[in-house]
Amino acid sequence: MTRPSRWVAACAIAGALLAATQRVNLSAALDQPPAGRSAVPDAPASGRSFTMALTGDSLITMKLSVHKDPQFLKMIDLLRGADVAFTNLEMLFHDYEPYPSTESGGTYMRAEPSIVKELVWAGFDMVARANNHSGDYGVDGARLTTRYVAEAGLVQAGWGESLREAREAKFLETDKGRVALVSTSSTFPDQSRAGVSWGDTRARPGLNPLRYTTTQVMTRERFDALRNALRAANLGGGQGGRGEAEPASEMTVFNRRIVVGDKAETRTEPLKADLDGMANVVRNASRQAEFTIVNSHTHEGGADRYMPPQFFVIFAHAMIDAGADVVTASGPHVLRGVEIYKGKPILYGLANFIFQNETLLRQPPENYEPLGLTQDAGVGDFNDKRSNNDTIGFPADPYIWESVVAMPRFAGDRLVELKLYPISLGFKKPRPQRGWPMLATPELGRKIIDDLVKFSAPFGTKIEFRDGVGMVAVGAAPSSHQ
Repeated sequence: MTRPSRWVAACAIAGALLAATQRVNLSAALDQPPAGRSAVPDAPASGRSFTMALTGDSLITMKLSVHKDPQFLKMIDLLRGADVAFTNLEMLFHDYEPYPSTESGGTYMRAEPSIVKELVWAGFDMVARANNHSGDYGVDGARLTTRYVAEAGLVQAGWGESLREAREAKFLETDKGRVALVSTSSTFPDQSRAGVSWGDTRARPGLNPLRYTTTQVMTRERFDALRNALRAANLGGGQGGRGEAEPASEMTVFNRRIVVGDKAETRTEPLKADLDGMANVVRNASRQAEFTIVNSHTHEGGADRYMPPQFFVIFAHAMIDAGADVVTASGPHVLRGVEIYKGKPILYGLANFIFQNETLLRQPPENYEPLGLTQDAGVGDFNDKRSNNDTIGFPADPYIWESVVAMPRFAGDRLVELKLYPISLGFKKPRPQRGWPMLATPELGRKIIDDLVKFSAPFGTKIEFRDGVGMVAVGAAPSSHQ
């Protein structure tokens, strides 16, 4: 049975009106310099030098160690030369013992268990596990991944047998100091979220969530038009302040709160329980380690895909206020800006480091059937169909294949340097050859850093392209958000 035509019409009107206001306003978080922000002196503070190598998403399905390109090996030397190297591990490792979930993070991620050792070969020490693919193969798939990652010797955080375990910091010991890692994700199928126990039922295994609330602000004219359309379709629309004597100024549509305001905007805030819970973890971790890294896997965007959402800016500031030394984000698969907040770096989007999601071995029917593919189809057919033979989607988007390795250097607990090494993942190369990184050419490197200059400007961050590297002015004073 088809839905009534007036219901369809109302939904179309509602969708159009909601879409018209989907631009996040970050002014509340960015217009004014945060209280207590202090500049970092140019001269290194007393204390031992400590360097991090920070990267974005690693979707790895093939070996890295077979490659001999000089620009690739130079990049590997950067990772190995750092005191700690980190990546977001957006991959599961198993031999197909677990079955796929009914809902995934998109492509069902899985690689041979031996592949995790390639990350160790490359120089990585720590990995984040909280992301939208954590539950692609259910709890068993995540548990097997935990086992293989641990056996490879990598410190991992963000997934556990309960919310408390998924949220807790994990630690790496180095000759120059102890490093804590906290991993969370704001983007995930809800079934992947870890839970708690009150003693009568078991805790739910899963990832450490960063949930948020969304409030849509509409002008009076748009609000009333949407409300009238919903009421005409008998889909609600809210009541006035006193019966119908006063016009309604708030309603909930499709689980979204909508209020009347002077201008159209979207306001997002982190859920207080998640924000406070992670702040408490960071406060404790920062007293147990010399350095604390917080990573969030956040697909959600702000005014465009190159700007972070408002809730994540609030979250990142809160984590540094609680004691974090670095906050990074993965997830959007494109670069986002850099902020120096209270002398600490926030990397709002590190894009991809390894992007080999086209060379997976298998996909379940849930991914083939929506594309009209039958049981006879293979992964090559799946990739061709979803990208229209590499003309749309990720293969056709150059920004997906451009990134940086971020290398902050600390003297004692002071940030004294932040270098951004541009890398290329092989845009337009054949499918088996793209997705693994190397240092970018001078021309592409300048373009990547120029993009970061633009994306970072709203945060008052200055970046200079020097000798093929982006040099962030770590002591620069912030400017007002434009």
